[in-house]
Amino acid sequence: MDNLTHSLAGAVLGQMGLKQKTGLGMATLIIAANIPDIDAVATLLGGVQHLAIRRGITHGPIAMLLLPMVLTGIMIWFDRWQEKRGKRPADRLPIHKGWLLALAYIGCLSHPALDWLNSYGIRLLEPFSSQWFYGDSIFIIDLWIWAAMIAGLWVSRRREKKGADNWQRPAWISFAAVCAYIFANGVITGKAEAETKAMLAHDAAQGEANMVVANPVPLQFWKREMLWRNHSAYGSGAYDLFAGLILDEKQAMAEPGRALLPELATASDDAAAFLFWSRMPVVERDQAEAIVRDQRFMDPLVGDRFSVRVNVRKDRLDQTAP
Repeated sequence: MDNLTHSLAGAVLGQMGLKQKTGLGMATLIIAANIPDIDAVATLLGGVQHLAIRRGITHGPIAMLLLPMVLTGIMIWFDRWQEKRGKRPADRLPIHKGWLLALAYIGCLSHPALDWLNSYGIRLLEPFSSQWFYGDSIFIIDLWIWAAMIAGLWVSRRREKKGADNWQRPAWISFAAVCAYIFANGVITGKAEAETKAMLAHDAAQGEANMVVANPVPLQFWKREMLWRNHSAYGSGAYDLFAGLILDEKQAMAEPGRALLPELATASDDAAAFLFWSRMPVVERDQAEAIVRDQRFMDPLVGDRFSVRVNVRKDRLDQTAP
């Protein structure tokens, strides 16, 4: 998910009452909710190299164990540093090391939990396994989640400033609403995938799919972009919870083009990184180059951010899909 969502998640957890457990509680929750994204420095590599680095080691079990400890140490140092300089706010609660560490773990663990929800992918077991996991339920930037969490925070903060006893309640309601929304989207994704598999199984012209992905779309949470593929073709469609499922015409996925993928993976570092990340690779020909894309991100608005061009021998290139 985007970092605003992660920050709001940390803030909502704090406003639910956790920030009262220790000094710097709210700051710790918000920072911890974002800290796994220290791997964002990989974007400085340019090209598509970052695709193979992001959402890996800093989102895996070792990072989930160590990052909260490091953050807790930094927050304790910061509190003491402010106190030595006479800059520590007088109304800040005393530091409770145990609770500070607990909040760092809670915030940090919220990060992969949210990242798993979309179709980009996350390697939850890195470095023990490089398997990608996908929730396929929530678009990477979800304005409905923003609205729910911002509303809960705003009302909760207003009540707190007025000295109301139940100021945590709006944050709890916001948290419950977001959890219900996530659950409902998971149900929609499951229903969309099941209906797509059933339709393909009964449509001889399309052919039974061995992979079906319900790709979330912006704003319209009741809709999914349906993506499917089998050993000889791939296709797409649209699912609407209220209007049903429509599948587009299938497109051939030439066997030589698929067989070319291992060769492309060794053609360049960019190609290797892209294919390591890609879930649904598609090989296209563009004059003297092969273009590798991913079905999940073939929208023209995405541009070339999710594709890689590779030079291939002409005799091999002639075998790929036109």
